[in-house]
Amino acid sequence: MDKKQLSERDICTKFITPAVEKSGWDLQAQIREEVSFTAGRIIVRGKLHTRGEKRRADSVLYHQKNQPLAIIEAKDNKHKVGDGMQQALIYAEALDVPFAFSSNGDGFLFHDNRRRQKK
Repeated sequence: MDKKQLSERDICTKFITPAVEKSGWDLQAQIREEVSFTAGRIIVRGKLHTRGEKRRADSVLYHQKNQPLAIIEAKDNKHKVGDGMQQALIYAEALDVPFAFSSNGDGFLFHDNRRRQKK
């Protein structure tokens, strides 16, 4: 199988989620995939209004129910491992979680936001 031909969703299903499970996370209780966490901002122009795009995290890891701990931003394998880190950091800040990961299915890049918060 050529990873470069797989979609982002396929990379999540075949590589990222199994790796997270193998490291000890419970798929049923601690991992949620494709988590929408904003409805999208409202854009007003004169008398017209529309809603922007929803924000959706590829995966959120939970310490306990309703206690998110980390964001995983997935990219397809045509991208580098860290190409999703900026997006993961934005989502982690929006959800107020300390940890962010980026992955393309080959490995993970990790960032600990707690360092930034101590300054």
